[in-house]
Amino acid sequence: MSPEPVDTSRIAGNAPDEVKQLIGNLMFIFSGHRKGLFSSSIVNRMVVTEVSIIEKSEEPLKKEGRVVCELETKEDMLNGGGAIHGGCSAFLIDICSTLAIMTLSMANTGGPLDTVSQSLNIVYHSPAVSGDKLRIVNSTMTLGARAVSARTEIWNDTHRRLVASGTHVKMQPSKPKASL
Repeated sequence: MSPEPVDTSRIAGNAPDEVKQLIGNLMFIFSGHRKGLFSSSIVNRMVVTEVSIIEKSEEPLKKEGRVVCELETKEDMLNGGGAIHGGCSAFLIDICSTLAIMTLSMANTGGPLDTVSQSLNIVYHSPAVSGDKLRIVNSTMTLGARAVSARTEIWNDTHRRLVASGTHVKMQPSKPKASL
């Protein structure tokens, strides 16, 4: 199944339209439009609002990928206490940081990297409840030959506070061993 067209004029940032087109099509990236997969209802509601490739402030000769997503907190994201579940925050950090990595990879090589998670480190700062608007800001840290990393901040735009932050380290998967 091929990705659905995305109106790239609604996505801010300086990334080329072909990068915005892919990054903006979240359901295709994470599920190939198959229904009923883990958290597909959450991914389906998420909107990419910015895709940029900018100079790294600490290293002006290098670039960084930046992707911003928005999402309203709903019941399927909450824990028993009525706030966003830590596992849901981890999921958002996982997939959204991957978008920043894909953005920079596409700008550098013309295609996304095939990566798997190596580590995910999260700090939980404050709760978000049903109806709160979340802004998920993601930027790459490194894009190396063997490992890549990105950082994410989940902001509660409704109450103007940081909900969670995290760093995500990914690596290229091992090639399967040939069986004779």
